[in-house]
Amino acid sequence: MKGQRIIEGAEIVAVAAEGKALARVEGMVVFVPYAVPGDVADLRIVRKKKGYCEAEVLRFVRKSELRAEPFCPHFGVCGGCKWQCLPYEEQLRWKQRQVIDCLERIGKLELPQCLPILGSRETREYRNKLEFGCSNKRWLTREEMETGNLPQGEGCIGFHAGGAWDKILPIEECHLMPPVNNRLRNAIRDFAHQTSLSFYDARERRGLLRGLMLRLSNTGELMLLLQVCILSPEEQAQATSLLQYLRDAFPELSSLLWVNNTKCNDTFSDLPVSVFSGSPHIFLRMEGLRFKVGPKSFYQTNTSQALELYKVVRQFASLTGTELVYDLYTGTGTIANFIAREARLVIGIESVAEAIDDARENSRINGIGNTLFFAGDTRQVLSQQFLSEHGRPEVIITDPPRAGMHADVVRTILLARPQRIVYVSCNPATQARDLSLLSESYRVDKVQPVDMFPHTQHVENVVLLEFRG
Repeated sequence: MKGQRIIEGAEIVAVAAEGKALARVEGMVVFVPYAVPGDVADLRIVRKKKGYCEAEVLRFVRKSELRAEPFCPHFGVCGGCKWQCLPYEEQLRWKQRQVIDCLERIGKLELPQCLPILGSRETREYRNKLEFGCSNKRWLTREEMETGNLPQGEGCIGFHAGGAWDKILPIEECHLMPPVNNRLRNAIRDFAHQTSLSFYDARERRGLLRGLMLRLSNTGELMLLLQVCILSPEEQAQATSLLQYLRDAFPELSSLLWVNNTKCNDTFSDLPVSVFSGSPHIFLRMEGLRFKVGPKSFYQTNTSQALELYKVVRQFASLTGTELVYDLYTGTGTIANFIAREARLVIGIESVAEAIDDARENSRINGIGNTLFFAGDTRQVLSQQFLSEHGRPEVIITDPPRAGMHADVVRTILLARPQRIVYVSCNPATQARDLSLLSESYRVDKVQPVDMFPHTQHVENVVLLEFRG
């Protein structure tokens, strides 16, 4: 392969990290997106590294019998649902293998038999939340560049293109959420074009339309948050006209919100959100409970599969009604409130103060009186003093972000010595690292992968740890 840019007739042999497939050519590992095991293809090398390279498919010599027909018109460019070309049962098989590989290879853990992965009931239109960016610079596809058929300089709404932080891939049709997402997004784009509203320029840090977020509830409620960059009275009037149009054209919007973001980044967690019409929040239902979700709230994005995930957590916790439970990284208290009826007391800790407000409100709404919630960095809140004041838990549930738990949190958990730990993770690699640290006092008793994100490489995993005694 030395000096070679084209690889002819490479066979794809496996699924690899980041949703890519894997080929082996003359001892070199080659990572290839949008391919499946059994494909034979001519590849173009796009990047060489020590010990491996990355390539793209030039043409298929022979397509695998496993290959499925992608259903999204943006497949292969968007990058959001890279596994549409892989049948769903195969996706589940590879996700299960990914979990086991991470726990054994990274964590060096002795595992019981891994329970079969729980597949998602819905594999399309399963998300309750979507975020889109707006830009005056659109991503150009390879076909557009090769043919010279370049679009005119109209602003666009869609997803950020990989490797181009200031460009947006325009999306016409997305299957991650029911069709209302397409109607709303495209209506905003068309209104902006017709009324000459400006789209955000990330380099110049100006332009009215910056982004939008949709939340859809299983109670039928619909939230739209419009993110704008208002630098003048004229832009304020333009934003108001757009919001009035959306309110009148989409009466199904139960929550129409907006935020003025003139910062360098798109995050708005530190900015005030204004209500233009309707409610500042929506409600989602889960097993008889109602959860209040605001624009800044965290809630599992696959509503129906979240219930299955939390059932696993509850089952692994094995509560009898006498236990003190700590729920770390509690978010809006969804797990804490879901299990509270089977515990003596549940204490939730979360760094986002607004989420803790929602967690307390969710307890109040559902008549749950045996929860306590504390706002602050888990690393700082969960201390020996905290354990002395509130008691040592019999059960700890932890659901950290992708980066996993800080080593200080792991050390405090080891000091607390709960009988059981239920570790929920969206990143089996960092979960494996943390479990390895906990293994000095705990053994892995159960492993249950749960697929929350069909057609992507991502997988949720729940592990039950038992104290060695």
